Amino acid sequence: MSTSLETSRIAEIASRMDRLPPSWHVWRMVIMLSLGGVFEFYDLFFTGYVAPGMVKSGLFTPASLGPLAALNALAIAGVGIFVFATFAGLWVGALLVSQIADKLGRRKIFVWALIWYMVCTAIMAFATTGLWLNIWRFIAGIGIGVELVTIDAYIAELIPKRERGRAFSINQTITYAVVPVLAFLAWQLVPIKPLGLDGWRWVVLIGSVGALVVWFLVIGLPESPRWLVKHGRYTEANRIVTAIEAAVTAEKGPLPAPVQEPGEMEGTGSLAEAFRAPYLGRTITLSVFNLAQTIGFYGFAAWVPTLLMHRGVHVTASLEYAFIIALANPFGPLLGTLFSDKMERKWQIVLAAFGMLVFMGIFAILSTPAWLILVGVLWTLCATVMSYSFHNYQAELFPTRFRARAIGFVYSWSRISAAFAGLIIGYLLNTGGVPAVAVFVGIAMLVVMGSIGIFGPNTRGLALEEISR
Repeated sequence: MSTSLETSRIAEIASRMDRLPPSWHVWRMVIMLSLGGVFEFYDLFFTGYVAPGMVKSGLFTPASLGPLAALNALAIAGVGIFVFATFAGLWVGALLVSQIADKLGRRKIFVWALIWYMVCTAIMAFATTGLWLNIWRFIAGIGIGVELVTIDAYIAELIPKRERGRAFSINQTITYAVVPVLAFLAWQLVPIKPLGLDGWRWVVLIGSVGALVVWFLVIGLPESPRWLVKHGRYTEANRIVTAIEAAVTAEKGPLPAPVQEPGEMEGTGSLAEAFRAPYLGRTITLSVFNLAQTIGFYGFAAWVPTLLMHRGVHVTASLEYAFIIALANPFGPLLGTLFSDKMERKWQIVLAAFGMLVFMGIFAILSTPAWLILVGVLWTLCATVMSYSFHNYQAELFPTRFRARAIGFVYSWSRISAAFAGLIIGYLLNTGGVPAVAVFVGIAMLVVMGSIGIFGPNTRGLALEEISR
Protein backbone atom coordinates (compact mmCIF):
# COMPACT_ATOMS: atom_id res chain seq x y z
CA MET A 1 0.00 0.00 0.00
CA SER A 2 1.14 3.56 -0.62
CA THR A 3 2.38 5.55 2.37
CA SER A 4 1.43 9.21 2.87
CA LEU A 5 4.95 10.18 1.72
CA GLU A 6 4.57 8.15 -1.47
CA THR A 7 1.11 9.64 -2.08
CA SER A 8 2.45 13.18 -1.72
CA ARG A 9 5.33 12.40 -4.09
CA ILE A 10 2.91 11.02 -6.68
CA ALA A 11 0.83 14.21 -6.40
CA GLU A 12 3.96 16.35 -6.71
CA ILE A 13 5.17 14.63 -9.90
CA ALA A 14 1.68 14.76 -11.44
CA SER A 15 1.29 18.47 -10.63
CA ARG A 16 4.67 19.33 -12.11
CA MET A 17 3.88 17.43 -15.31
CA ASP A 18 0.39 18.91 -15.69
CA ARG A 19 1.54 22.53 -15.37
CA LEU A 20 3.87 22.27 -18.40
CA PRO A 21 2.86 24.56 -21.30
CA PRO A 22 2.76 23.29 -24.89
CA SER A 23 6.37 22.93 -26.07
CA TRP A 24 8.44 21.26 -28.74
CA HIS A 25 10.26 19.19 -26.11
CA VAL A 26 7.02 17.57 -24.94
CA TRP A 27 5.62 17.17 -28.44
CA ARG A 28 8.86 15.54 -29.57
CA MET A 29 8.11 12.71 -27.14
CA VAL A 30 4.64 12.33 -28.64
CA ILE A 31 6.18 12.18 -32.12
CA MET A 32 8.72 9.53 -31.07
CA LEU A 33 5.99 7.37 -29.56
CA SER A 34 3.88 7.89 -32.65
CA LEU A 35 6.69 6.74 -34.92
CA GLY A 36 6.78 3.52 -32.92
CA GLY A 37 3.05 3.19 -33.47
CA VAL A 38 3.34 3.83 -37.21
CA PHE A 39 4.43 0.30 -37.96
CA GLU A 40 1.89 -1.21 -35.62
CA PHE A 41 -0.76 0.51 -37.76
CA TYR A 42 1.07 -0.56 -40.91
CA ASP A 43 0.80 -4.14 -39.74
CA LEU A 44 -2.81 -3.84 -38.62
CA PHE A 45 -3.96 -2.41 -41.93
CA PHE A 46 -1.96 -4.41 -44.44
CA THR A 47 -4.32 -7.37 -43.98
CA GLY A 48 -6.95 -6.05 -46.37
CA TYR A 49 -4.45 -4.75 -48.90
CA VAL A 50 -2.24 -7.83 -49.22
CA ALA A 51 -5.00 -10.44 -48.91
CA PRO A 52 -5.73 -10.51 -52.68
CA GLY A 53 -2.04 -11.21 -53.29
CA MET A 54 -2.01 -14.02 -50.74
CA VAL A 55 -5.01 -15.57 -52.46
CA LYS A 56 -3.21 -15.29 -55.80
CA SER A 57 -0.15 -17.03 -54.28
CA GLY A 58 -2.30 -20.03 -53.39
CA LEU A 59 -1.82 -19.67 -49.63
CA PHE A 60 -5.50 -20.16 -48.88
CA THR A 61 -5.98 -23.40 -50.81
CA PRO A 62 -6.93 -26.49 -48.75
CA ALA A 63 -3.52 -28.07 -49.34
CA SER A 64 -1.71 -24.93 -48.15
CA LEU A 65 -3.88 -24.36 -45.08
CA GLY A 66 -3.47 -27.88 -43.76
CA PRO A 67 -5.67 -28.47 -40.69
CA LEU A 68 -7.15 -24.96 -41.04
CA ALA A 69 -8.77 -26.04 -44.31
CA ALA A 70 -11.52 -27.63 -42.20
CA LEU A 71 -12.97 -24.12 -41.91
CA ASN A 72 -13.90 -24.31 -45.59
CA ALA A 73 -17.11 -25.93 -44.41
CA LEU A 74 -18.04 -22.53 -42.97
CA ALA A 75 -16.94 -20.65 -46.10
CA ILE A 76 -14.44 -18.64 -44.05
CA ALA A 77 -11.08 -20.35 -44.46
CA GLY A 78 -9.48 -17.82 -46.80
CA VAL A 79 -8.95 -14.21 -45.80
CA GLY A 80 -11.21 -14.76 -42.80
CA ILE A 81 -8.80 -17.12 -41.07
CA PHE A 82 -5.89 -14.73 -41.68
CA VAL A 83 -7.88 -11.93 -40.04
CA PHE A 84 -8.74 -14.33 -37.20
CA ALA A 85 -5.04 -15.17 -36.65
CA THR A 86 -4.19 -11.45 -36.58
CA PHE A 87 -6.68 -10.53 -33.92
CA ALA A 88 -6.28 -13.68 -31.89
CA GLY A 89 -2.62 -12.68 -31.46
CA LEU A 90 -3.63 -9.12 -30.62
CA TRP A 91 -6.01 -10.50 -28.01
CA VAL A 92 -3.32 -12.54 -26.28
CA GLY A 93 -0.95 -9.58 -26.37
CA ALA A 94 -3.50 -7.09 -25.02
CA LEU A 95 -5.00 -9.31 -22.32
CA LEU A 96 -2.10 -11.41 -21.05
CA VAL A 97 1.24 -9.94 -22.08
CA SER A 98 0.48 -6.20 -21.78
CA GLN A 99 0.31 -6.53 -17.99
CA ILE A 100 4.10 -6.56 -17.87
CA ALA A 101 4.07 -2.86 -18.88
CA ASP A 102 2.74 -2.14 -15.37
CA LYS A 103 5.51 -4.25 -13.84
CA LEU A 104 8.55 -3.46 -15.99
CA GLY A 105 7.76 0.04 -17.25
CA ARG A 106 6.35 1.74 -20.33
CA ARG A 107 9.63 2.45 -22.11
CA LYS A 108 11.15 -1.03 -21.90
CA ILE A 109 8.02 -2.78 -23.18
CA PHE A 110 7.47 -0.17 -25.89
CA VAL A 111 10.96 -0.74 -27.33
CA TRP A 112 11.07 -4.52 -27.13
CA ALA A 113 7.54 -5.09 -28.42
CA LEU A 114 8.61 -3.19 -31.55
CA ILE A 115 11.48 -5.64 -32.05
CA TRP A 116 9.15 -8.61 -31.49
CA TYR A 117 6.80 -7.38 -34.19
CA MET A 118 9.63 -6.71 -36.63
CA VAL A 119 11.23 -10.15 -36.35
CA CYS A 120 8.01 -12.17 -36.43
CA THR A 121 6.54 -10.26 -39.35
CA ALA A 122 9.75 -10.66 -41.37
CA ILE A 123 9.59 -14.42 -40.82
CA MET A 124 5.93 -14.43 -41.85
CA ALA A 125 6.81 -12.71 -45.14
CA PHE A 126 8.68 -15.84 -46.24
CA ALA A 127 6.01 -18.37 -45.23
CA THR A 128 5.36 -20.84 -48.03
CA THR A 129 2.11 -22.35 -46.71
CA GLY A 130 -1.09 -20.86 -45.39
CA LEU A 131 -0.66 -22.80 -42.15
CA TRP A 132 2.70 -21.21 -41.29
CA LEU A 133 1.56 -17.84 -42.58
CA ASN A 134 -1.24 -17.84 -40.01
CA ILE A 135 0.95 -19.21 -37.20
CA TRP A 136 3.51 -16.41 -37.58
CA ARG A 137 0.72 -13.88 -38.04
CA PHE A 138 -0.63 -14.93 -34.66
CA ILE A 139 2.78 -14.65 -32.96
CA ALA A 140 3.46 -11.22 -34.49
CA GLY A 141 0.02 -10.10 -33.33
CA ILE A 142 1.01 -10.70 -29.70
CA GLY A 143 3.76 -8.09 -29.98
CA ILE A 144 1.45 -5.61 -31.69
CA GLY A 145 -1.20 -6.06 -29.00
CA VAL A 146 1.33 -5.26 -26.27
CA GLU A 147 2.65 -2.23 -28.14
CA LEU A 148 -0.72 -0.55 -28.72
CA VAL A 149 -1.68 -0.82 -25.04
CA THR A 150 1.71 0.47 -23.90
CA ILE A 151 1.63 3.49 -26.23
CA ASP A 152 -1.77 4.57 -24.89
CA ALA A 153 -0.62 4.37 -21.26
CA TYR A 154 2.69 6.07 -22.10
CA ILE A 155 1.17 9.09 -23.85
CA ALA A 156 -1.55 9.59 -21.23
CA GLU A 157 1.06 9.72 -18.46
CA LEU A 158 3.55 12.02 -20.20
CA ILE A 159 1.23 14.74 -21.54
CA PRO A 160 -0.24 17.64 -19.49
CA LYS A 161 -3.97 17.35 -18.84
CA ARG A 162 -4.94 20.30 -21.09
CA GLU A 163 -3.15 18.72 -24.07
CA ARG A 164 -4.08 15.02 -23.79
CA GLY A 165 -6.78 15.10 -26.44
CA ARG A 166 -4.55 16.92 -28.89
CA ALA A 167 -1.67 14.57 -28.10
CA PHE A 168 -3.74 11.53 -29.05
CA SER A 169 -5.08 13.23 -32.18
CA ILE A 170 -1.55 14.12 -33.31
CA ASN A 171 -0.36 10.63 -32.38
CA GLN A 172 -2.95 9.07 -34.63
CA THR A 173 -2.48 11.65 -37.39
CA ILE A 174 1.09 10.38 -37.61
CA THR A 175 0.24 6.69 -37.27
CA TYR A 176 -2.64 6.82 -39.76
CA ALA A 177 -0.40 8.63 -42.25
CA VAL A 178 1.17 5.26 -42.96
CA VAL A 179 -2.11 3.79 -44.22
CA PRO A 180 -2.14 5.60 -47.59
CA VAL A 181 1.56 4.75 -47.94
CA LEU A 182 0.68 1.12 -47.33
CA ALA A 183 -2.25 1.26 -49.75
CA PHE A 184 -0.02 2.79 -52.43
CA LEU A 185 2.65 0.13 -51.94
CA ALA A 186 0.00 -2.61 -52.17
CA TRP A 187 -1.52 -1.07 -55.29
CA GLN A 188 1.88 -0.97 -56.98
CA LEU A 189 3.45 -4.19 -55.66
CA VAL A 190 0.74 -6.77 -54.97
CA PRO A 191 -0.14 -7.42 -58.65
CA ILE A 192 3.54 -8.03 -59.60
CA LYS A 193 6.60 -10.07 -58.49
CA PRO A 194 9.68 -7.82 -58.16
CA LEU A 195 12.88 -9.92 -58.33
CA GLY A 196 10.70 -13.02 -58.46
CA LEU A 197 9.24 -12.45 -54.97
CA ASP A 198 5.49 -12.05 -54.60
CA GLY A 199 4.53 -8.39 -54.29
CA TRP A 200 2.61 -8.89 -51.05
CA ARG A 201 5.79 -10.24 -49.43
CA TRP A 202 7.61 -7.00 -50.33
CA VAL A 203 4.82 -4.99 -48.69
CA VAL A 204 5.21 -6.98 -45.46
CA LEU A 205 9.02 -6.77 -45.48
CA ILE A 206 9.02 -3.01 -45.98
CA GLY A 207 7.11 -2.68 -42.69
CA SER A 208 9.68 -4.76 -40.83
CA VAL A 209 12.64 -2.75 -42.16
CA GLY A 210 10.92 0.51 -41.27
CA ALA A 211 10.27 -0.74 -37.73
CA LEU A 212 13.99 -1.38 -37.30
CA VAL A 213 14.80 2.21 -38.28
CA VAL A 214 12.24 3.56 -35.80
CA TRP A 215 13.66 1.35 -33.04
CA PHE A 216 16.94 3.29 -33.21
CA LEU A 217 15.04 6.60 -33.07
CA VAL A 218 12.97 5.87 -29.97
CA ILE A 219 15.53 4.27 -27.64
CA GLY A 220 16.26 7.69 -26.09
CA LEU A 221 12.73 8.18 -24.76
CA PRO A 222 12.42 8.68 -20.98
CA GLU A 223 10.44 6.38 -18.74
CA SER A 224 7.04 7.62 -17.53
CA PRO A 225 7.68 9.64 -14.34
CA ARG A 226 4.23 8.72 -13.07
CA TRP A 227 5.06 5.02 -13.42
CA LEU A 228 8.45 5.47 -11.73
CA VAL A 229 7.17 7.29 -8.67
CA LYS A 230 4.31 4.83 -8.26
CA HIS A 231 6.93 2.06 -8.10
CA GLY A 232 8.96 3.80 -5.41
CA ARG A 233 11.57 5.25 -7.79
CA TYR A 234 11.07 8.90 -6.88
CA THR A 235 14.70 9.88 -7.47
CA GLU A 236 14.57 8.72 -11.10
CA ALA A 237 11.16 10.31 -11.64
CA ASN A 238 12.36 13.59 -10.17
CA ARG A 239 15.47 13.57 -12.37
CA ILE A 240 13.39 13.04 -15.54
CA VAL A 241 10.82 15.71 -14.65
CA THR A 242 13.58 18.17 -13.72
CA ALA A 243 15.23 17.59 -17.11
CA ILE A 244 11.89 18.11 -18.90
CA GLU A 245 11.23 21.29 -16.89
CA ALA A 246 14.69 22.64 -17.74
CA ALA A 247 14.18 21.98 -21.46
CA VAL A 248 10.72 23.55 -21.48
CA THR A 249 11.96 26.56 -19.48
CA ALA A 250 14.75 27.14 -21.99
CA GLU A 251 12.18 27.05 -24.76
CA LYS A 252 9.18 28.86 -23.21
CA GLY A 253 10.55 30.87 -20.28
CA PRO A 254 9.76 30.52 -16.55
CA LEU A 255 7.14 27.92 -15.70
CA PRO A 256 4.01 28.63 -13.66
CA ALA A 257 3.95 27.24 -10.14
CA PRO A 258 2.47 23.75 -9.99
CA VAL A 259 -1.09 23.51 -8.70
CA GLN A 260 -1.14 20.67 -6.22
CA GLU A 261 -3.37 17.87 -7.49
CA PRO A 262 -4.80 15.11 -5.32
CA GLY A 263 -2.58 12.06 -5.16
CA GLU A 264 -3.58 8.77 -6.67
CA MET A 265 -5.71 6.58 -4.43
CA GLU A 266 -3.87 3.87 -2.54
CA GLY A 267 -4.09 0.38 -3.94
CA THR A 268 -2.21 -2.80 -4.74
CA GLY A 269 -1.95 -2.15 -8.44
CA SER A 270 -3.63 -5.39 -9.50
CA LEU A 271 -6.17 -5.96 -12.26
CA ALA A 272 -8.63 -7.03 -9.56
CA GLU A 273 -9.13 -3.32 -8.75
CA ALA A 274 -10.75 -2.86 -12.16
CA PHE A 275 -13.62 -5.03 -10.91
CA ARG A 276 -14.27 -2.99 -7.76
CA ALA A 277 -15.77 0.45 -7.19
CA PRO A 278 -15.21 3.02 -8.58
CA TYR A 279 -13.80 1.23 -11.63
CA LEU A 280 -16.21 -1.66 -12.21
CA GLY A 281 -18.71 0.44 -14.17
CA ARG A 282 -15.94 1.81 -16.37
CA THR A 283 -14.54 -1.66 -16.97
CA ILE A 284 -17.93 -3.02 -18.05
CA THR A 285 -18.72 0.02 -20.22
CA LEU A 286 -15.39 -0.08 -22.04
CA SER A 287 -15.51 -3.86 -22.47
CA VAL A 288 -18.93 -3.65 -24.15
CA PHE A 289 -17.76 -0.69 -26.22
CA ASN A 290 -14.65 -2.51 -27.41
CA LEU A 291 -16.61 -5.61 -28.33
CA ALA A 292 -18.68 -3.47 -30.67
CA GLN A 293 -16.34 -0.79 -31.98
CA THR A 294 -13.96 -3.19 -33.71
CA ILE A 295 -16.79 -4.78 -35.69
CA GLY A 296 -17.49 -1.38 -37.21
CA PHE A 297 -13.91 -0.27 -37.58
CA TYR A 298 -12.33 -3.38 -39.09
CA GLY A 299 -15.59 -4.44 -40.73
CA PHE A 300 -14.73 -1.82 -43.31
CA ALA A 301 -11.07 -0.84 -42.91
CA ALA A 302 -9.62 -4.36 -43.05
CA TRP A 303 -11.88 -5.38 -45.93
CA VAL A 304 -11.87 -2.34 -48.24
CA PRO A 305 -10.49 -4.02 -51.41
CA THR A 306 -12.66 -7.11 -50.84
CA LEU A 307 -15.79 -5.03 -50.20
CA LEU A 308 -15.12 -3.06 -53.40
CA MET A 309 -14.75 -6.30 -55.34
CA HIS A 310 -18.15 -7.40 -54.02
CA ARG A 311 -19.57 -4.10 -55.32
CA GLY A 312 -18.39 -5.11 -58.81
CA VAL A 313 -14.93 -3.49 -58.90
CA HIS A 314 -12.08 -5.48 -60.50
CA VAL A 315 -9.28 -6.61 -58.16
CA THR A 316 -6.64 -4.24 -59.60
CA ALA A 317 -9.05 -1.29 -59.60
CA SER A 318 -10.16 -2.17 -56.07
CA LEU A 319 -6.58 -1.68 -54.83
CA GLU A 320 -6.43 1.69 -56.61
CA TYR A 321 -9.75 2.83 -55.10
CA ALA A 322 -8.71 1.52 -51.69
CA PHE A 323 -5.57 3.68 -51.94
CA ILE A 324 -7.68 6.77 -52.64
CA ILE A 325 -9.94 6.01 -49.67
CA ALA A 326 -6.88 5.37 -47.49
CA LEU A 327 -5.61 8.90 -48.18
CA ALA A 328 -8.31 10.14 -45.80
CA ASN A 329 -6.95 8.24 -42.78
CA PRO A 330 -4.65 10.93 -41.32
CA PHE A 331 -7.19 13.71 -41.83
CA GLY A 332 -9.72 12.52 -39.24
CA PRO A 333 -7.26 12.84 -36.32
CA LEU A 334 -5.79 15.99 -37.90
CA LEU A 335 -9.23 17.61 -37.87
CA GLY A 336 -9.53 16.40 -34.29
CA THR A 337 -6.71 18.71 -33.22
CA LEU A 338 -9.24 21.54 -33.60
CA PHE A 339 -11.74 20.14 -31.09
CA SER A 340 -10.17 17.19 -29.24
CA ASP A 341 -9.69 19.19 -26.01
CA LYS A 342 -12.81 21.36 -26.46
CA MET A 343 -15.45 18.62 -26.62
CA GLU A 344 -15.96 15.77 -24.18
CA ARG A 345 -14.24 12.63 -25.43
CA LYS A 346 -17.39 10.54 -24.99
CA TRP A 347 -19.41 12.71 -27.38
CA GLN A 348 -16.67 12.63 -29.98
CA ILE A 349 -16.93 8.84 -29.88
CA VAL A 350 -20.73 8.81 -30.11
CA LEU A 351 -20.95 11.24 -33.04
CA ALA A 352 -18.19 9.43 -34.94
CA ALA A 353 -19.96 6.08 -34.47
CA PHE A 354 -23.18 7.58 -35.80
CA GLY A 355 -21.37 8.75 -38.92
CA MET A 356 -19.87 5.27 -39.42
CA LEU A 357 -23.33 3.71 -39.19
CA VAL A 358 -24.79 6.08 -41.78
CA PHE A 359 -21.96 5.90 -44.31
CA MET A 360 -21.61 2.11 -44.12
CA GLY A 361 -25.29 1.81 -44.94
CA ILE A 362 -24.94 4.12 -47.93
CA PHE A 363 -21.82 2.29 -49.16
CA ALA A 364 -23.74 -1.00 -49.23
CA ILE A 365 -26.22 0.21 -51.84
CA LEU A 366 -23.84 2.05 -54.16
CA SER A 367 -22.16 0.71 -57.28
CA THR A 368 -20.72 3.82 -58.99
CA PRO A 369 -16.95 3.99 -58.32
CA ALA A 370 -16.87 7.74 -57.65
CA TRP A 371 -19.63 7.52 -55.06
CA LEU A 372 -18.08 4.42 -53.47
CA ILE A 373 -14.83 6.33 -53.04
CA LEU A 374 -16.52 9.45 -51.63
CA VAL A 375 -18.58 7.53 -49.08
CA GLY A 376 -15.53 5.42 -48.20
CA VAL A 377 -13.58 8.61 -47.48
CA LEU A 378 -16.37 10.00 -45.26
CA TRP A 379 -16.57 6.70 -43.38
CA THR A 380 -12.81 6.75 -42.87
CA LEU A 381 -12.88 10.29 -41.43
CA CYS A 382 -15.49 9.24 -38.88
CA ALA A 383 -13.68 6.02 -38.00
CA THR A 384 -10.37 7.72 -37.35
CA VAL A 385 -11.99 10.39 -35.16
CA MET A 386 -13.52 7.60 -33.09
CA SER A 387 -10.16 5.84 -32.97
CA TYR A 388 -8.06 8.64 -31.48
CA SER A 389 -10.91 9.59 -29.12
CA PHE A 390 -11.36 6.18 -27.56
CA HIS A 391 -7.64 5.43 -27.29
CA ASN A 392 -7.39 8.62 -25.24
CA TYR A 393 -10.58 7.95 -23.31
CA GLN A 394 -9.83 4.45 -22.09
CA ALA A 395 -6.31 5.44 -21.01
CA GLU A 396 -7.74 8.27 -18.87
CA LEU A 397 -10.28 6.20 -16.96
CA PHE A 398 -7.86 4.06 -14.93
CA PRO A 399 -5.03 4.96 -12.50
CA THR A 400 -1.31 4.59 -13.17
CA ARG A 401 -0.84 1.65 -10.83
CA PHE A 402 -2.86 -0.67 -13.10
CA ARG A 403 -3.44 1.45 -16.22
CA ALA A 404 -1.78 -0.94 -18.70
CA ARG A 405 -3.51 -3.96 -17.14
CA ALA A 406 -6.92 -2.30 -17.35
CA ILE A 407 -6.41 -0.96 -20.86
CA GLY A 408 -5.21 -4.40 -21.90
CA PHE A 409 -8.27 -6.08 -20.39
CA VAL A 410 -10.92 -3.80 -21.91
CA TYR A 411 -9.05 -3.51 -25.21
CA SER A 412 -8.69 -7.30 -25.42
CA TRP A 413 -12.44 -7.53 -26.02
CA SER A 414 -11.95 -5.59 -29.25
CA ARG A 415 -9.23 -8.02 -30.30
CA ILE A 416 -11.30 -11.15 -29.71
CA SER A 417 -14.30 -9.41 -31.25
CA ALA A 418 -12.29 -8.55 -34.37
CA ALA A 419 -10.99 -12.11 -34.62
CA PHE A 420 -14.50 -13.55 -34.77
CA ALA A 421 -15.89 -10.57 -36.68
CA GLY A 422 -13.42 -11.41 -39.45
CA LEU A 423 -14.87 -14.89 -39.65
CA ILE A 424 -18.44 -13.58 -39.52
CA ILE A 425 -17.83 -10.91 -42.16
CA GLY A 426 -16.23 -13.50 -44.42
CA TYR A 427 -19.35 -15.62 -44.02
CA LEU A 428 -21.73 -12.66 -44.53
CA LEU A 429 -19.95 -11.58 -47.70
CA ASN A 430 -20.33 -15.07 -49.13
CA THR A 431 -24.02 -15.36 -48.19
CA GLY A 432 -25.52 -11.86 -48.15
CA GLY A 433 -22.94 -9.56 -49.75
CA VAL A 434 -22.04 -6.05 -48.62
CA PRO A 435 -25.61 -5.20 -47.42
CA ALA A 436 -25.41 -8.02 -44.86
CA VAL A 437 -22.08 -6.65 -43.63
CA ALA A 438 -23.61 -3.16 -43.37
CA VAL A 439 -26.39 -4.44 -41.09
CA PHE A 440 -23.82 -6.19 -38.88
CA VAL A 441 -21.73 -3.01 -38.65
CA GLY A 442 -24.79 -0.82 -38.01
CA ILE A 443 -25.92 -2.89 -35.02
CA ALA A 444 -22.40 -2.70 -33.58
CA MET A 445 -22.36 1.10 -33.90
CA LEU A 446 -25.67 1.38 -32.04
CA VAL A 447 -24.08 -0.55 -29.16
CA VAL A 448 -21.08 1.83 -29.23
CA MET A 449 -23.32 4.89 -29.06
CA GLY A 450 -25.44 3.49 -26.24
CA SER A 451 -22.62 2.21 -24.04
CA ILE A 452 -20.46 5.34 -24.13
CA GLY A 453 -23.24 7.92 -24.47
CA ILE A 454 -25.22 6.61 -21.49
CA PHE A 455 -22.57 5.22 -19.14
CA GLY A 456 -19.29 6.96 -20.02
CA PRO A 457 -17.97 9.57 -17.52
CA ASN A 458 -16.61 12.99 -18.46
CA THR A 459 -12.82 13.49 -18.53
CA ARG A 460 -12.03 16.68 -20.43
CA GLY A 461 -9.44 18.92 -18.76
CA LEU A 462 -9.11 16.76 -15.65
CA ALA A 463 -5.85 15.45 -14.19
CA LEU A 464 -5.42 11.68 -14.49
CA GLU A 465 -5.32 11.41 -10.70
CA GLU A 466 -8.59 13.35 -10.40
CA ILE A 467 -10.31 11.10 -12.96
CA SER A 468 -9.08 7.97 -11.18
CA ARG A 469 -10.50 9.16 -7.86
